[in-house]
Amino acid sequence: MRAFFRSIARGTIAIAALALVAQPVAAQSILRDAETEALLKDMARPLIAAAGLDPANVDIVLVNDSSVNAFVAGGQAVYIHSGLINEASSAEEVQGVIAHELGHVTGGHAINDGASKAATPISILSLVLGAAAAAAGGGEAAMGVVMAGQQVALGKALAFTRGQEASADAAGAQYLSKAGLSGRGSVNFFKKLQGLEMRHGYTRTYDSEFYSTHPMTGDRIATLQDTYEQDPAWTRPEDPALTARFARVKAKLFGYLAEPKSTLQVYPPSQSDVAAHYARAYAFHKEAFLDKSMAETDALLAKAPRDPYFLELKGQILLEAGKPSDALGLLRSATELSGFQPLIATTFGHALIATENPANFAEAERVLKAAVARDRDNPFGWYQLGVVYGARGDIPRAQLASAEQQVLQMDYRAALQSAQSAEAGLPAGSPDWLRAQDIAMQARAAIERQGKRR
Repeated sequence: MRAFFRSIARGTIAIAALALVAQPVAAQSILRDAETEALLKDMARPLIAAAGLDPANVDIVLVNDSSVNAFVAGGQAVYIHSGLINEASSAEEVQGVIAHELGHVTGGHAINDGASKAATPISILSLVLGAAAAAAGGGEAAMGVVMAGQQVALGKALAFTRGQEASADAAGAQYLSKAGLSGRGSVNFFKKLQGLEMRHGYTRTYDSEFYSTHPMTGDRIATLQDTYEQDPAWTRPEDPALTARFARVKAKLFGYLAEPKSTLQVYPPSQSDVAAHYARAYAFHKEAFLDKSMAETDALLAKAPRDPYFLELKGQILLEAGKPSDALGLLRSATELSGFQPLIATTFGHALIATENPANFAEAERVLKAAVARDRDNPFGWYQLGVVYGARGDIPRAQLASAEQQVLQMDYRAALQSAQSAEAGLPAGSPDWLRAQDIAMQARAAIERQGKRR
């Protein structure tokens, strides 16, 4: 089965949670899903504003890594590991992590390439060495959730100094306070880290702390708790709507990544809430039990017939099960009800093409062109658009779409070749011709940089 997480190579760090994204340092996939991205943006928006940044310019990126971690690597992007979502018990805990990482962003704590060889990833959680979350697996699945993956370079980044960590802690506390959010989640998550340290045998003496780049977790908890308890927001209750959305996304992610057996243990058939139906839908689909998977999605739609994410899920399952015609109505509705969310629209365009009915190709082209216009960092969308162009014999634009896809995948030599071929066949001076030139120049520059690094 084809996975929703499409692995697409990226390179050099600079990004988007899990909008395409990260560019990086070693091969790891980014998880993309319309519902998950919407939740993370909503969770982060008040904190980003409190930090004096523009929410439109800050990316929250979900990385497919089971370790409990989050980090920044220069620029206005916060990377969160799937293992952290799995370990967190509430949206508040994740917001506490985001607030801290935004402290690194605003503090300008960028990577020092010259000292990166002996460094660890820049992160609030890099002190938890080797701690792994329960979610594992992640093989070929097929639900409509997490849409495309790209390679993100985590690699070796210079560790922050203890002073920088303390600075980020203080800034994060300030942002939570200004946003009117309680620091309970931040404290609770630090306590979980402390437990992970002990569970994995990572203890530090007073002497070793002197050499550590991070303050000891116990000290951080004491300092932060004292700060947070004095804030008026300390006793403010959690947002129930955000809490419910977080439970959905956490279950969705777990169902996608975990082995079906583990999913059914955590979310047994005796549970009938939305999160449990979500997780089991993935588990059954990964096992190719279409009827059982459909039963779970139907249970979700019975609760909310016009929920675009439930419609997307059922449509994606049918598409992945080789029933694209049956998926069209569901995915068309999901696209419309989501306000033409680009990731959902791309899946709809894919379903139109997968029917292999030429009568559907004109609509597929319109849908896919609109999707990549709203989210250009969507390699699977470009790939599908290239298929449509090729089917109607528009080879230059098919080559241009391939060049767009290949440059996002960091396959610069292929991108250069495709862009040059597209340029030769497109009307001189047209927007597409100019875009082909831009990609060719970008690819040449990247190839030259790669050559210098060798």
